[in-house]
Amino acid sequence: MLYINARFLTQKITGTQRFAIEISKRIIKYLTSTQIEFLAPRNIINRKLAKSFNPKLFGIFKGHLWEQIDLPIYLRNTNDSLLLNLTNTGPLFYRNQIITIHDLAFLRYPQWFSKAFYSYYKFLIPKIAKNSKKIITVSEFSKKELITLLDIPEEKIEVVYNGVSELFKYNPNQRKENFILAVSSLDPRKNFKRLILAFKELNLQDYKLVIVGSENKIFRNSEIKTLIKQIPNIEFTGYISDEKLIQLYQKATLFIYPSLYEGFGLPPLEAMACGTPVIVSNTASLPEICGSAAYYVNPYDKNDIAKGIKTLLENKRLQKDLVQKGLQHVKKFNWDKSAIKITNIINLLT
Repeated sequence: MLYINARFLTQKITGTQRFAIEISKRIIKYLTSTQIEFLAPRNIINRKLAKSFNPKLFGIFKGHLWEQIDLPIYLRNTNDSLLLNLTNTGPLFYRNQIITIHDLAFLRYPQWFSKAFYSYYKFLIPKIAKNSKKIITVSEFSKKELITLLDIPEEKIEVVYNGVSELFKYNPNQRKENFILAVSSLDPRKNFKRLILAFKELNLQDYKLVIVGSENKIFRNSEIKTLIKQIPNIEFTGYISDEKLIQLYQKATLFIYPSLYEGFGLPPLEAMACGTPVIVSNTASLPEICGSAAYYVNPYDKNDIAKGIKTLLENKRLQKDLVQKGLQHVKKFNWDKSAIKITNIINLLT
């Protein structure tokens, strides 16, 4: 029996949850001879998605308390069956498990997180990592972070890349529109302040900056609000459906991702798949993931961000070159290949 921690069904879908969803869909397909049961708290929000997994709902808690109390109690009567965790955390004292750790941003940059979040993860993640049978991470960069920061043996870690959904595809008949697109969750590491300052510096009268992402406390920052008021051609869409996101990817003149720290970074690949030239940071995992198919900037230098935008807007030949490279490069990132790699790990442990 394989159990899958499906707490991700209670969470809004960002990159981490998307990894869990896409891998879970394919594990069902590839592990046909293995009995699989998805386990989740009762407060699921993705009910339509949950039907695909038919999870067993139980427990009196939700969130981390469910994971640390209800889930271990349930597993106590399962003959020590293997548990697969796909979104960073898992039960602290259950040893027959695989844990997926996407990055260690909370250790590298604790100032980006609340004190409660940082303290909990600093306590939890190292112990789970050491207790687990195997650790999955999403890039060679994150693997090195795990070895360096948590002293995890290299042989215990397997790198499994994210894939790009076939829904994200190039439409050669789609005309480009005069806007620059940025997509991500809105937290400090995504570096929106410098992006906005760079866009302001360029004073692009004919272009908009469109930022896609759920609003959070960043919008209560008076400095950010002041910057936004100074630049009328910035548009925040909030959270949108994949269908609308794909249309924006396809229509954008260019895509920019000036993140300060990423364990992987999926949006640049989605943009490439949709035929849009990409600008990314020259830090963390992004050079590994984007290869030669992106234009790189220093995310700590707003002038370099501005220079990158200006260079790409003015150089149509470079745009076309990056589009062609991107369409080829993105073929390396396939959810089926990633799921097969994880099923092989599972087979070795069962």
